[in-house]
Amino acid sequence: MAQATALVNALKNVLKARGVTYAHLAKGLGLSEASIKRVFAAKSFTLGRFDQICTLLGIEISDLARMVSHEAATPSQLTPDQENQLVSDARLLLVAVHTLNHWSLEEIVKAYTFSKTECIRMLARLDKLGIIDLLPNNKIRVRVAPNFTWLPGGPIQQYFRAQLQNDFFRSRFDQSGEKMTMVSGMLSRASNAIIQNHMRRLSAEFSELHHQDLSLPLSERLGTSLIVAVRPWTPESFKNFQRSEN
Repeated sequence: MAQATALVNALKNVLKARGVTYAHLAKGLGLSEASIKRVFAAKSFTLGRFDQICTLLGIEISDLARMVSHEAATPSQLTPDQENQLVSDARLLLVAVHTLNHWSLEEIVKAYTFSKTECIRMLARLDKLGIIDLLPNNKIRVRVAPNFTWLPGGPIQQYFRAQLQNDFFRSRFDQSGEKMTMVSGMLSRASNAIIQNHMRRLSAEFSELHHQDLSLPLSERLGTSLIVAVRPWTPESFKNFQRSEN
């Protein structure tokens, strides 16, 4: 049953990525939308029905099986050594970030001053590090999970703090696609925990939208970064006026 559930979930992901609704699927199969919803809710798929849906989507059932197998084997984080390897070479880090965002070899070469040979060489290094699979015809398969995150306090986050944060915040955040909100107040530990839970949900939604938009042309997508942080904090300038505890 667990494997059947995983196959259905993989099928749902394909539908979402391609913008195919239950209504579209029902029309293609000659069924009512309510019938399709019941089948997905109950996961009551026959092999014949699976095959019909996959045919409509232009995929094979074996493709879904590979998706399930690949997802089960992919990590949600890199190791400290892998991240260290990336930050040691700015070009390698750039290629890694773009491949993790599902750019193709051709798209990277078109956007940056790498030759095709140089880019393939860096992709081969990423393959050796276990971050991607470099497939025939230089196709790229990412080897991290959809909910991938950098290590908390790891080499990549340290690199960001040391070299990138001033550049990121060098903006008034008043242009299209930009927004920054800063609020402060006094929260209990329980309220702080609620805020952190909302942050995890926002991060998950960001990741889901990123993968949903992969079906769009690259020209319709913008490299976007979201930073949300919360911590008990007092500015250093305020601490100078605090009374010392007895």
